[in-house]
Amino acid sequence: MKTYETSLLRNLAVAGHGGSGKTSLVSAALYTAGATPRLLRVEDGNTVTDFDEEEIQRRISIGSAPAVVEWNRHKLNLFDTPGYGIFLHEVALVLPVVEAVLLVVDAVAGVEVQTEKIWEMAAAARRPVIILVNRMDRDRADAGRVLDSLTAAFGRGVCRAQLPIGQERGFQGVLDLVQMRALIVAAGGNGASQEQAIPEALATEANAAHESLVELVAEGNDKLMEEFFEQGTLPPEDLGAGLRAAIAERRLFPVLFATAALNQGLDALLQFLVDYAPSPAAGEIEGRAEAGAPAPRRAMRDDLPLALFVCKTLVDPFAGRISIFKVRSGVAHNDENVTNFGRGGSERLAHLSVLQGKQLTPVSELHAGDLGAVAKLRDTFTGDTLGDKSAAIAYPPVAMPEPAINFAIEPKSRGDEDKIGAALHRMLEEDLALRFFRDAQTNEFLLAGTGQQHVEIAVAKLKHRYHVEVALKAPKVPYRETIRGKADAQGRYKKQTGGHGQFGDCKIKMEPLPRGSGFEFVNDIFGGAIPRNFIPAVEKGIVESAHRGFLAGYPVVDFRVVLYDGSYHEVDSSELAFKVAGSLAFKKAMEQARPVLLEPIMEVEINAPQEFAGDLMGDLNSRRGRIEGMEVRGPQQIVRAQVPMAEMLSYQSDLTSMTQGRGSFQMNFSHYDVVPQLNAEKIITQAKAERGQAVEEEA
Repeated sequence: MKTYETSLLRNLAVAGHGGSGKTSLVSAALYTAGATPRLLRVEDGNTVTDFDEEEIQRRISIGSAPAVVEWNRHKLNLFDTPGYGIFLHEVALVLPVVEAVLLVVDAVAGVEVQTEKIWEMAAAARRPVIILVNRMDRDRADAGRVLDSLTAAFGRGVCRAQLPIGQERGFQGVLDLVQMRALIVAAGGNGASQEQAIPEALATEANAAHESLVELVAEGNDKLMEEFFEQGTLPPEDLGAGLRAAIAERRLFPVLFATAALNQGLDALLQFLVDYAPSPAAGEIEGRAEAGAPAPRRAMRDDLPLALFVCKTLVDPFAGRISIFKVRSGVAHNDENVTNFGRGGSERLAHLSVLQGKQLTPVSELHAGDLGAVAKLRDTFTGDTLGDKSAAIAYPPVAMPEPAINFAIEPKSRGDEDKIGAALHRMLEEDLALRFFRDAQTNEFLLAGTGQQHVEIAVAKLKHRYHVEVALKAPKVPYRETIRGKADAQGRYKKQTGGHGQFGDCKIKMEPLPRGSGFEFVNDIFGGAIPRNFIPAVEKGIVESAHRGFLAGYPVVDFRVVLYDGSYHEVDSSELAFKVAGSLAFKKAMEQARPVLLEPIMEVEINAPQEFAGDLMGDLNSRRGRIEGMEVRGPQQIVRAQVPMAEMLSYQSDLTSMTQGRGSFQMNFSHYDVVPQLNAEKIITQAKAERGQAVEEEA
């Protein structure tokens, strides 16, 4: 594959609501440009960008995947991204390395919930947006209705740059409102458009739409506004230049039309992207700021020191780890040595390539602004910056969302148990939104993700890609125990045998501590009632008993023990005897100290359309939640609440049902609080039953 100068590059994220046809659109673009010999279809499971086995089986995109389209002496790097809410972090990963977003909207559904979320993500990243209304051949496709929904959601900056010629099964092509020409696809052809005269039936609408576009472009530019007032219009070359600037400045968001499944309107789309999408040549990227210093900035030019930003990692069973990067400055050459500015090591860019889906195509060099890939870097991961060691700069990595749900996983066999660690480590390199950890209290291995389907897909990948089988189950809630009152107790252990006996005697006082204080041991022995060398044994006996729990087998926390008296035997006393005595004293003190059960409380933030606010509030109240605050953000309602973890284990599926799939949430641990008596009794009863069953199984 040839290399391209920076000015000839266009980098775009193809994003939109699930089912809007993004993957089909990228496939049609590849076919139109001659990159594939035929039009590859999602239903056939052979598209370039949906190559993962789970994507093929489920017919949805799970990860973002690159595709290269060469069109009219330009190179378009397109990232096909997922459209389902739990995978939108994949869109966030590629936004820093593209100059614009191609927002795909279904011609029947119009603006949907993920359409709005992607719009907000593009706005936060300050990325221009070009809108494509896809699937114009569908029954009930309506360009006017979709345009109304777009302007209602995103404002008057949304403007038509094309008119569709026909719709539903009569869709034939598009009318270019900049050049004022009709591009019609011949029936039964290969999708190539032919320039024709504007259909008479569209002439009036086309002229009105053209004038509207001229006015919108001129509004934000004093020079063009003056020209418009003088001449009453703008010539095509000035209109095109003004539109290009308005798109780059996020003043205007042009709307285009196509049908990817029939390959209609794709050549007009590709030419529009070449003509009007921003080039990386105009970009200047801000690096990571050091404490107390301004963030460094560097233009995207070939004549500056080399800097590469790794935006994504793929793990291929044969090629190993593949690092996808953007050349932020300089020119990357094959076999060049670079420095990892964050980790300090050096790497070699052996077999520099570009990615077509998962297919690596070797190149000799890549210019500033281009996207590339290299396999088998030793110690480089997503978010790292590589480059010329004499001109270090580090670009900030993308922040991933905190997991919304976690599941306990159990290997199905001993062989799986041995392989699970290495397999999950490779998966975590590829998917930064997954988390894998061991709960110190329950001793369960937990796999956490953005939603239930996210975790289930990870488990399926473990099986198919790494031949590791695990069972999923809801995680145990890490309850704890504490005390509300004070106690004074004695632990006395005496055992006489044929030889030396065992004797230990201690007296303790127990009192509660503020929540989160843990455990405190105070030695208040005077006069040698207990020899100094036996006192640590008393503490150890108390600590071990506290870890085993008193009410339901959960660790006891937030209490102080004062050891104030005791006695010993010069011959029979030992560390073991005083350890047992400490344990006995603890158990007796717990009987007096009004023990209670504690549960973890989570900080929950829910994001859903405003019409569901009432349902959300009622549901949170039923989960023993405490509303902390509410905020309206555009059409969305943000609800913040504190809810017991035990009530949130099934919340993902319940929220999806309540909000028709339009709601999302995230939660983080807040604190521990006392479990209500009725709930505590059920938990204690269940815990005792499980312990009894475990004892029977061991026997």
